[in-house]
Amino acid sequence: MNSGLLQKNEETAFRLRGLYRSYGYQPYKMSKFEEYDLYVRNKSFLLSENILTFTDLDGKLMALKPDVTLSILKNGRGGPGLQKVYYSENVYRPSATAGGFREIPQTGLECIGSLDAAAEGEVLMLAAKSLAVISPEYLLDVSHQGFVAGLLEGLDLPDETRRRALAAMGAKNTPALERLAAEGQLPEKAAQTLSRLALLYDRPAPALAALEPLAENQRMATALRELKELCALMEQRGLAEHLRLDFSIANDMNYYSGVIFRGFVPGLAAGVLAGGRYDHLLHRMGRAGGAIGFAVYLDQLERFGAPARDEVDVLVLYDDSVSAARVAAETDALVAAGQTVRAERQKPEAGYKRLLDLRKEGGGE
Repeated sequence: MNSGLLQKNEETAFRLRGLYRSYGYQPYKMSKFEEYDLYVRNKSFLLSENILTFTDLDGKLMALKPDVTLSILKNGRGGPGLQKVYYSENVYRPSATAGGFREIPQTGLECIGSLDAAAEGEVLMLAAKSLAVISPEYLLDVSHQGFVAGLLEGLDLPDETRRRALAAMGAKNTPALERLAAEGQLPEKAAQTLSRLALLYDRPAPALAALEPLAENQRMATALRELKELCALMEQRGLAEHLRLDFSIANDMNYYSGVIFRGFVPGLAAGVLAGGRYDHLLHRMGRAGGAIGFAVYLDQLERFGAPARDEVDVLVLYDDSVSAARVAAETDALVAAGQTVRAERQKPEAGYKRLLDLRKEGGGE
């Protein structure tokens, strides 16, 4: 990563930390590694089962952390009230594109405890404002796991059928849902409803209206009511124009239990933010209450609005007619004067503000 990208990541992380502090979130710092057993017991909640491990001096098997949330839940406090923390950490995961492990910088927050609409609305607002730090043209896609879970819970589906149905929803693959119905593995009405949900992508008002006739039971009605309340809070804060309801992201029943959201900025197909409510994981870690949070993946900024090359103040151009001693003297003098310098034999198309041509045919500046 070049210095310009590094500076952009650091500046973004700095602004995000300031945003979270302004709403009372406290910094949370953790070790780069945890006991491997923590991740073995919670593999279903990880993005990848591949984990970097090593044996500590006391013989314990340790792991470079692939996830921040598990560490916060394990080491954070319980008790009454809310635990509100933010972090800037690196996680270690396999790369989908590079073919190996990567150190991935991320900044995010967690709100844990007796959650209510105000707390959830605050987290969703902070997710939106986090995206605005990166680009004012962001979109925040929102869904609710309870709506989809409510639809599926009364169907008594085999695990494989449920997995296939959720995967089809995630890919907006309605023909796959139709095939499940044709094979007799999914009721036709359920397949039709899942297809309508998979294709739903709209602003809050029309999307919520489209969901009304689909709420068939109490769990779905509760999820719809919670979505309406969250959208109303975002409207109150002037952020609703950036919201889109998208139920294709409601496909991880193991992790998420309520509202889910993904954040996108122009020019990047992959999301730069992901989060949601994850009560299941909290309870599995032996803690009561609810939990909601999100992470901003700062490594994605490598591909967002970054220059191909850092710009220097002065390009020093030379050839065989110029001695190495003169190149050294000219560049050192410029650096001593507070300029940034790059010395090269060939003139690039861009990347500098001023040219100092030391070649004989160049005739100077």
